[in-house]
Amino acid sequence: MTTLALGSHTSPTNFMSRPNAAVDAHLRGVAVLDVVVPVYNEQRVLAITIHRLHRYLSDNFPYSFQITIADNASVDDTPRIAASLAAELEEVRMVRLEQKGRGRALHTVWSASEAPVLAYMDVDLSTDLAALAPLVAPLISGHSDLAIGTRLGRGSRVVRGAKREVISRCYNLILRSTLSARFSDAQCGFKAIRSDVAEHLLPLVADTGWFFDTELLVLAERSGLRIHEVPVDWVDDPDSRVDIVATATADLKGIGRLLRGFATGSIPVQAVAEQLGARIVSSYPPSRLLQQVVRFGAIGVASTLVYLLLFVAISGSWGSQIANLIALLVTAVANTAANRHFTFGVRGTGGAARQHAEGLIVFAIGLALTSGSLAMLHSLTEPHRAVELVVLVLANLLATVLRFVLLRGWVFHPGRGRVHTPAR
Repeated sequence: MTTLALGSHTSPTNFMSRPNAAVDAHLRGVAVLDVVVPVYNEQRVLAITIHRLHRYLSDNFPYSFQITIADNASVDDTPRIAASLAAELEEVRMVRLEQKGRGRALHTVWSASEAPVLAYMDVDLSTDLAALAPLVAPLISGHSDLAIGTRLGRGSRVVRGAKREVISRCYNLILRSTLSARFSDAQCGFKAIRSDVAEHLLPLVADTGWFFDTELLVLAERSGLRIHEVPVDWVDDPDSRVDIVATATADLKGIGRLLRGFATGSIPVQAVAEQLGARIVSSYPPSRLLQQVVRFGAIGVASTLVYLLLFVAISGSWGSQIANLIALLVTAVANTAANRHFTFGVRGTGGAARQHAEGLIVFAIGLALTSGSLAMLHSLTEPHRAVELVVLVLANLLATVLRFVLLRGWVFHPGRGRVHTPAR
């Protein structure tokens, strides 16, 4: 019989183990694990996927399991195929929803499932199934509350295009900079949760689409729950039908909603922590982000004024591009030092060299943005100095927003260098 290995956690922990899920399932006569596969118009791959997943679990998973096909209002032959699979395979069942939305499907099925451990994976099986046992092991034993597959951690092996790689990393960076998220990958379609934890968290999750995962994880982390991360082997599905623009827009709205909820106290994470016996080790004061934005903005205004003065003074002799480079370099070094001390409250010399080096990388990105704007402007026309300054100001404003995200979510993120302790 396979022995399931335990791993490390990324969220605060009180080291209180919950009841063993395998024992609980045996006493109640239910499956230990319920794996949900949300689908919408997947008639081409559904049968292949479910047979493959069922075969893998039958051969490798040492506990009882159930596979739930959650049909999101498909209009092709998916419902008939799902019903046929449920009739053919004893451990497979089908749930039909009349509205679309991955979050809605997971919320519906997880809320009704009797299994003590609940998981889900994408129908394309982009994640290697060998990661399933390490994913659910600490949930079964009671040493973790949620578990996620991560494509961005050490040990992960990922095959996907540069576009999706950049989008994924940028999204997780935004989560770190705005919501102080410590988990590494919010979007990987390979997650699990204990049902007793889901019972308390699911009523608080408002999103019914792709932001569902992120919202669930942020709420769990803010409630002091333990999130187990598993590096995965992952291969991108070239037939993915996710609307990137629409999804990104919905994600940004979701982030804004969570920020408002935490700021006003309308999201009762403290109550959830008390109900589940968790302990919130790290505080997330609502005013912290606002204070940082104000201080960063003040430093940014001062930096922009110095930048413009330097640019005007130098450009007449050296030209626009050289003046832009020198002005940005001088203000970038001073800006990083000021933000390190005043905005993010970093004291001492520890990590200063790395932070300034990364600050220069952020500077290079700003340089590319502003220089690119200048180059584009000059390629279109011979601009008046006033027009040139307006374009530079706008480009610098955009670079400033990007700079804040990178500094808060990467350079000065409090999770950098944290030592993770193994599960107990």
